Amino acid sequence: MADLRDDPQDSDSTSAVGDLDAPTQPPAEEATATATATATATPASSAERADALLASHPVIDGHNSLAPTLLRRRAAGHSHDLELGENFLDTDMPRIRAGGLGAQFWSLQVAGDADDEGRGVSTTLELIDLVRDLIASCPDSLRLALGAGDLADARNCGRVASLLGPVSGRAIGDSLATLRAYHFLGVRVLALAGARWADKGLTRFGQEAVREMNRLGVVVDLSGASDETARATLAVTRAPAMFSHSAAGALTENPGNVPDEILALLGANGGVCMVSFAPALTSRDGRAPAVSAVADHVERVRDVAGPQCVGLSGTYGREADTPSTAGLEDTSCYPRLITELLDRGWDDTAITDLTWDNAARVLRDTEFLARAAQGRRSASTATIEELDDSRR
Repeated sequence: MADLRDDPQDSDSTSAVGDLDAPTQPPAEEATATATATATATPASSAERADALLASHPVIDGHNSLAPTLLRRRAAGHSHDLELGENFLDTDMPRIRAGGLGAQFWSLQVAGDADDEGRGVSTTLELIDLVRDLIASCPDSLRLALGAGDLADARNCGRVASLLGPVSGRAIGDSLATLRAYHFLGVRVLALAGARWADKGLTRFGQEAVREMNRLGVVVDLSGASDETARATLAVTRAPAMFSHSAAGALTENPGNVPDEILALLGANGGVCMVSFAPALTSRDGRAPAVSAVADHVERVRDVAGPQCVGLSGTYGREADTPSTAGLEDTSCYPRLITELLDRGWDDTAITDLTWDNAARVLRDTEFLARAAQGRRSASTATIEELDDSRR
């Protein structure tokens, strides 16, 4: 090993310990100036704190409808370079990176007319195929996520974790086998709204569908479902539920929003309401909403359901000319909302719960309960004809 001691020939190094000179004191005026500078150092602004928090705990976003939008545009002969970025849509990788997005639920919900024409299943399969192709086309930016563990893995590799879902409940074709097939393909969220067995409450088949979702580890999405369906589902499900893109009904009356009564039940369930940025869900008194209006909805959900039950949903994936909330026009804008909440006194823990931890916990708990259920319950072979009146 190399000798790291001082050179023995250096006379300055041979002084006795007791002979060491006392440290030199800085001039009084220099010490005073240093103390003054330290005391008056400018603290980090809320915007700087927001950027720092999003760097370590990025946003898990509950709903982006880019896939259905691209499918419609593909039919019209248009294409979209997600990696490069283009102005005619509100979602691309440059703006996703700027916004501090770490995970995205890619919506696979079909339009009502597709279902009416009997194309719900085939259209959903096309959307799954489209999103998988999208992920494959951006290997340095996106990574398919099939569970909670994949979220952290993707984040640690600098990728945006990409989850498949929600799928429309009506797109399972009243078949639990189709639900299992979607799960096999990677779908991890299913929305009940629009399914005939989840119209105003749950039929017996609807209850069985929720139990099968629990067994598989598919998150139940209640956005757009009736209050009766939400109440019935929260009474049946053993796993946490999700509202993938909703806001507080007490602040804005809209069928897509959640009344306080349901938010309280969601809190008891341990689920999460991903607060939408969509202006139709956050406007008040007919006024065009701004960042502060969305922050009001976030705080209302937090206050009623609990701080562990609130998340974010930009509800992006739209054409750029679609009406949007001022200040939250595209996927680069999440830091503006975080800055607003910090200015309102939110601490770092509350922000990281909002952006990442709450949604990640719902996925983790859903998986845990699914593993336990699979040891007790086999795949359900029940049919809607057996459980419900076939004349419905």
